[in-house]
Amino acid sequence: MLQHCRLLQEETVKMVEKTEMKFNPEEVIEEFEALTKEAGKVQEETLKKILKENGGTVYLQQWGLNGRTDAESFTACVPLVTHKDLEPYIQRIADGDPSPVLTGKPITTISLSSGTTQGRPKFVPFNDELMESTLQIYKTSFAFRNREFPIGNGKALQFIYSSKQFKTKGGLAAGTATTNVYRNAQFKKTMKAMQTPCCSPDEVIFGPDFHQSLYCHLLCGLIFRDEVQVISSTFAHSIVQAFRTFEQVWEELVADIREGVLSSRITVPSTRSAMSKLLKPDPEQADIIFRKCSGLSNWYGLIPVLFPNAKYIYGIMTGSMEPYLKKLRHYAGELPLQSADYGSSEGWIGANVNPKLPPEQVTYTVLPNIGYFEFIPLRGDLDGLEPTPVSLAEVKLGEEYEIVVTNFAGLYRYRLGDVVKIKGFHNATPELQFICRRNLLLSINIDKNTEKDLQLAVEAAAKLLVDEKSEVVDFTSHVNVAADPGHYVVFWELCGEASDETLQECCNCLDKSFVDAGYLGSRKANAIGALELRVVKRGTFHKILDHFVGLGGAVSQFKTPRCVGPNNSTLLQILCNDVVKSYFSTAFC
Repeated sequence: MLQHCRLLQEETVKMVEKTEMKFNPEEVIEEFEALTKEAGKVQEETLKKILKENGGTVYLQQWGLNGRTDAESFTACVPLVTHKDLEPYIQRIADGDPSPVLTGKPITTISLSSGTTQGRPKFVPFNDELMESTLQIYKTSFAFRNREFPIGNGKALQFIYSSKQFKTKGGLAAGTATTNVYRNAQFKKTMKAMQTPCCSPDEVIFGPDFHQSLYCHLLCGLIFRDEVQVISSTFAHSIVQAFRTFEQVWEELVADIREGVLSSRITVPSTRSAMSKLLKPDPEQADIIFRKCSGLSNWYGLIPVLFPNAKYIYGIMTGSMEPYLKKLRHYAGELPLQSADYGSSEGWIGANVNPKLPPEQVTYTVLPNIGYFEFIPLRGDLDGLEPTPVSLAEVKLGEEYEIVVTNFAGLYRYRLGDVVKIKGFHNATPELQFICRRNLLLSINIDKNTEKDLQLAVEAAAKLLVDEKSEVVDFTSHVNVAADPGHYVVFWELCGEASDETLQECCNCLDKSFVDAGYLGSRKANAIGALELRVVKRGTFHKILDHFVGLGGAVSQFKTPRCVGPNNSTLLQILCNDVVKSYFSTAFC
């Protein structure tokens, strides 16, 4: 009888697992269509649910809502905030305050933002509801993507890396948002159900040394090269970085496959053990890879050559990732680039349901049930006051807005700082195009230059390097206000050599490419000094990445900061110490 019960239990577990593993893309699309047709109503219901669950919290109690859950009362009573306003409350949770500070249910996990903008990571609450939102976003975009680029039962070569988790003073698990997702059992089940399990074992993903993990990711990709259907990472930067590394180590990887013996560079015992189980001598495959790589011209089309059954490359490719698209397309050849969904450490906003659009034109459709969204119009009122936020149902085509988020993880009317443009509507929900971060990157006087302005200036100047077979590997900027007058400093790391004459032209081009009226006027009046171009040693931006990882960040979450502010003194020191050449613009002389 006991044995019969045990067998019955085992069968039940198997049935439950089988049910969980089912993934029906058309069902997901059907549900998405229903939600987006009633977007306004769904938003009202979502806000009501959030406020019912969390109305008794320390934070919301102070604003006098008194149990009201309608949008009008909510926006009238609860103020707009930034992370700085919520920091004391989040710190209380991290320190172990048992009272319902921001959410009705206890927060058990803290996410760390990337920290690449401000120089230090922010603490953000993470809970089961955010995990559910993550999976809903992944499933939705995959369902639409799979319609256009169907994949069979294969594997994904995912350049994903976990950071170390630690315990806060109050005993909460803390790690990057990506780490919290990758460590979640439901995430793995979902990836398997979508037929894209990672080809690398956990010991590689969660390995303590990302250089060793990257090498092993590449090796796993080659071992399973005929099964790989998707190449992905959180950010485009990580994919480019991976294949730049491949250029350096490919012969060593081929030798590993030929001999079936792992390189001595892998010293982490758990990683080495897991990889040794996968690696078997395969001289035939080694010969094929060697011939294919040897036959490439400047590594063009490397990815489809290595992975003949790959359908697309997937990752976040907008905003600060756009500068890497040129190199990524070089490696990708004709393989489509798919820009991943729109979110942040604080939570998700929308899914990419138009997979045919190139990354530069990609839009994100807001999922109306994962949070309550407001939009601050960027056109100022005549009296100089900031415009009143509008609801999701009130946004207008072609207008630009800053996003405000209220979610299930304790953020209420939280200013995300992102500027988006309404490019269209999917049923009744808006399709957003990411424009830039609202906070200005470069400003000394009355000049106002954003990340996008810097990117366009770098792109224009970098064209002058083509004839010398050189290219910009990465870049950042700094406002030097210690000088009189203050001036912009742009740091470049180059691949290949360029003459002083060409680099001086690049410097002048950078200066002239900032077309903001405030900048042009200030430069002509010498209220802003000549732009300075500083060329740094090869590997400098890798040092920045190492510094970021040393602070507990995950490589998957790394974004090169496009402007190094005064709070980021260590990073500025790394850059300044590695300068090999410096040029001042003569464009306005």
